[in-house]
Parts: sequence; C-alpha cells; structure tokens
Amino acid sequence: AILTGYAAGNSVLQETTIPRLWDLLRNPTRELVRACEYANTRQFLDQTRLLRNALGELVTGTLAGLFDDFTNIEVDWRAPIQSFSLSRLDGLGDEAVGIALLCMNSWGRGLREIAEPGDLRIVVRDEVWKQMRLGTAAVASFDADLRLSRGMAGKGGDIQFCNLHKPSDLLSVGDADSQAAMIAKDLLELADIKILGAQKPRVARELDSMLGLGPIAQDLVSGWAMQDKGRALWCIGDATYKVQTVLHPLEKKLYYTNEAIESAG
Repeated sequence: AILTGYAAGNSVLQETTIPRLWDLLRNPTRELVRACEYANTRQFLDQTRLLRNALGELVTGTLAGLFDDFTNIEVDWRAPIQSFSLSRLDGLGDEAVGIALLCMNSWGRGLREIAEPGDLRIVVRDEVWKQMRLGTAAVASFDADLRLSRGMAGKGGDIQFCNLHKPSDLLSVGDADSQAAMIAKDLLELADIKILGAQKPRVARELDSMLGLGPIAQDLVSGWAMQDKGRALWCIGDATYKVQTVLHPLEKKLYYTNEAIESAG
C-alpha cells in the first residue's frame, strides 16, 4: 500500500517491483511498523526475516535479474491462449525453475480469482516435479491451486491439466510419512481423469500400487500403449478406456518437437 500510493489515498496507483518491496522490508518506515502492529523496528525485522530472505533470493539469489524491473512488454491478459516459457531459466538448475513455477502459479491463481464470470480456461501445468521438490509449502500451494480452481471465473471453474513423468515424481517430495508426501499421494486420487501414457513395466507396477489398476490395465500401459504414439489408458472415475489420439496434419505441424533430433541425425 505504501509503494503503490494506496496508503496515501492516491487516485492513481503505481506499479511496484519486488526489489522495491524487498528494500522497504529491509528499511521499514515508522508508518509500516505501526501499520503492521509491531512494537518496534527490531521486532518487525525479526518477524519478517524469512520473508525478506525469500524475496532476497528473487533479487540477488538464484533468480536474480528476473524480477529486477517493470515488465517491458505488452501482454494481452484476455488473449484466448496464453503460454509462459521458463526455458531461459534452464541453465540456473531445477530449483530455480521450481521457484519460478511456484511464483507463476501463485500469481496466476490471483489473476484467475478476479476473472470475469464465464471466462473459463484450461490451465496446463508442465514440469510439476520441479515445484514438488521445493518442500511442504510448495506441495501444499500446488494442491491448493488445483482445489481452488473449481471456484474460478465466477464459480464456473477452470480445467487443470498436470503433466507428470512417472509416479516417483509424487513419491520423492519428502520422507515417506512426511506431510508433503501425504499431500502428493492424494493428488492422483483428486484427479477426475487420469491419462496414463506408455510406461516401462516397473513404472506400470508403481502405477498399479498407487491406483489399483489391476493386471489387465497394467499390461495395457506397459504393452499396448508402447506400440504406437498417442496411445494411453484413460481412467475416468471407476472406468478405464483404451484411447489413441490422432493429430490433425495442422496440429502435427504446430506441435512437432523433434526438429533438433532430426537435424542432428
């Protein structure tokens, strides 16, 4: 409120940035300390240390340079399709990408909460495992995103797609009996539709232990689905279906991702 001018009653609010917020938390004004109901500046600094450290990672740590200034491109938030790429962060490691995913998910949730009624969206989440390994808070945030999506866009709800490579993405988030592991295991149960692509026998057995597929469905995942592209076992409620999706020629051209492999060969 101080940085945007809201606290001063300005008629036009200003955008702010994470570095400015971080600087204000490190050097709080008397007004900020009083508004947050702390006894003194020392208590404010002690109680907000974790928050300052987290913001500091975005300013000077792993993600330095990403949040340094105002957005310098025009973005149409009402466009029918919006895609966010984190490919430029790949060189910083999985933790950096995971933190960026967490930030983007939280921001995206806020944006969807104020969407106009009827503005329904399909939200596709990729590289979920990188966020899941950041700890209990990150897993809980992801779980909340999926649950709260039902009330988005004037209660119409959004459709969420979450892409995982294998069951161990959910099982490796923490110790076996940890809170993070328990939340992660429940995520599969919460999904209304599960699309199980081709997997090796060992992974198919893991899916069977988690979902109770049975021997026939397990063999379909490790056998039939492996024999051609687009094949998967669709679990819808208690029913399972063998499904093979076929791309339209235009879709195949748009989503073909093997150019680098072909040029190298």
